[in-house]
Amino acid sequence: MSDQERSGLSAPEPRYTRDDLVEELGLSPDYAEKVWNAFGFARQSTPDKIFTADEVKALGLFADSEHTMPETAQVATARAIGQTMSRLADWQADQLTELERNPDVPWTRDQMANALGVIQQLIWRRHLDMAMTRDESRESDERMELVVGFADIVGYTSLSRRTPLDELEHLLETFEDRTFDVVARYRGHVVKTLGDGVMFTFSSSNAAAQAALAIHELSDDKPIPALRVGLARGQILSRLGDVFGEPVNIAARLCGSARPGSTLVSEPVADDIADDDRFYLRSISPLSVRGYRRLRAKVLEANKYYESGAKSGDEAKSGDEAESGAGSTSDGSTEDVAS
Repeated sequence: MSDQERSGLSAPEPRYTRDDLVEELGLSPDYAEKVWNAFGFARQSTPDKIFTADEVKALGLFADSEHTMPETAQVATARAIGQTMSRLADWQADQLTELERNPDVPWTRDQMANALGVIQQLIWRRHLDMAMTRDESRESDERMELVVGFADIVGYTSLSRRTPLDELEHLLETFEDRTFDVVARYRGHVVKTLGDGVMFTFSSSNAAAQAALAIHELSDDKPIPALRVGLARGQILSRLGDVFGEPVNIAARLCGSARPGSTLVSEPVADDIADDDRFYLRSISPLSVRGYRRLRAKVLEANKYYESGAKSGDEAKSGDEAESGAGSTSDGSTEDVAS
């Protein structure tokens, strides 16, 4: 990077305090406090100049949306932005600190941070364009029919107690990266990560089932241990990048009840894929889990006869009533992995 390129990435000089910003934009102190807190910043006022002129303009545009958006929606939007940016900033700070300590890196931390900002803007814009194209016929806070899935690492709590932190970090990064790749390969969408788990959605039950089987294949390679997956289809509410509804709860319960290396699917998902010769569905007894006394589900497996054609599709999917594929406790309860 040339000196000219480096200087071009330098941040403008802050000119406004927080009180200056409130006065400049004509905001009520109460409204400013709510939005500021939602962004994830401290309540106390500071005499320091921390805002540039461009930042004041940007926050002014956000504040102007009060004429078309209820205050509650504005605060919720600010909270979603703040949480996303906070997590991204935490990761970037770790990376920048590590790079700054490397004597072979010729740039200062500020230069690298500003470069990241440029890259971040470009990537965000591309993702926004893709999302707008994909969702141009949808409204915000829309209800839709989707397959919701959860995948998590079996025995993670005990594993975390006996595994060094650097190895644990490598495990989680590998699990997340490879799971993201699988979900994207089958045209799904990762909603969020949950520590040792990943939540995702698909518009197709068949694609979701393919992805679930592929996720289990990740355990064939180190360091990923056995995984479990739960899939459920139904009406969900999509709001601020997250999804809510009964399928979310059911998928979480199924994931928590699945045995190591297995996938449990809800009845609607099982019905959707019943005629797909790539899959074998094994019946199990109804599950007793939190919120559901008799949750009906089936174990999803790959049809090992699919490639050879040694069995017909009907024979491959006619599994007898079998021992429960669940991993529930003796009282039938499971841990809630949904958030």
